[in-house]
Amino acid sequence: MSKWYNGGGADNDIVLFSKVRLARNLSDTPFKSRMSREIKRNTIKKLYACVKNSELAGDFNIFDLAAASDVKAVSYAEKQLISPEFAKEKGAFLLSSNENVSVMLCEEDHIRITAFAGGLATEKAYEQADKIDNVFIENMKIAFDESLGFLTASPINLGTGLKVTVAMHLPAIKSNGGIARLASMVGKLGLSLRPLYSEKGAFYLLSNQISMGISEKAAIDNINAVAAQIIRQERNLRDVMKNSEVWEDKLYRSMGTLKMARRLDFSEFIELISDVRLGISLGFFDEDIFTVDDLIHNLADGSVLSDSDSEDEHELAPKIRAGILRDKLK
Repeated sequence: MSKWYNGGGADNDIVLFSKVRLARNLSDTPFKSRMSREIKRNTIKKLYACVKNSELAGDFNIFDLAAASDVKAVSYAEKQLISPEFAKEKGAFLLSSNENVSVMLCEEDHIRITAFAGGLATEKAYEQADKIDNVFIENMKIAFDESLGFLTASPINLGTGLKVTVAMHLPAIKSNGGIARLASMVGKLGLSLRPLYSEKGAFYLLSNQISMGISEKAAIDNINAVAAQIIRQERNLRDVMKNSEVWEDKLYRSMGTLKMARRLDFSEFIELISDVRLGISLGFFDEDIFTVDDLIHNLADGSVLSDSDSEDEHELAPKIRAGILRDKLK
């Protein structure tokens, strides 16, 4: 089955994906920090049964990471289906068939729903998350207070329990020295802008920081409006790049390295693929941007090793990655 990241979406030359996260808790169950092993196990069974007895029964499977290798658990975290901490804990989570919705069971909160949609499609991501959220709300005792909203393990998530994120590719703004100014500007609007890959490449996550005192619709509208402004700024700066021989040379060199390299660390891959993705949007390359986004999503170390059955040979990841790139970018 085709995965959610193979389908593109609005403004996908700049926006890789939209993501929505909802945090929920059961009113009759202690928070994870106070759970015994038995209570945690029973809570997971109860939450899974809730979904299996609903109209979404055929849409989700449960994955118990206790039975998975460390590398496989890390690969799920790399794809943002679970948190890195959850991967280490080897918890259990629900996952839809095309991987657009995951539900961590007993992470920081009892229920952590994450939904993805390609491109700038925050409403679509929210609709997907809301669908399974309604199953829990209608069938379980969810902790809610008329004044505080949904009760969460961390006070920062009180209220709607909603976090909306837009993943953006901003090489033109970065090269123009504008990321720090942009981060400061969005911070004043109650949003954050942070690197997706630890400053490697030009990939950034735009997210809301406030979930209390604001409706879900208002939070989504706010982030959409700011994202639209950033998109316009990035496009205006890219127009200047189209006629730059310096940029053309840099982007072709990056493409050449990806096509010819025999070993590539993930950090170097991200730097180079960021250039190639820009080159596609500027019309320098004929490659499909969906192919590039698939590579970005699937070529971190854990995913590469897990998919190649080389889980115990970590030193092989750069070689395997380079081989995949030579095969895909012809």
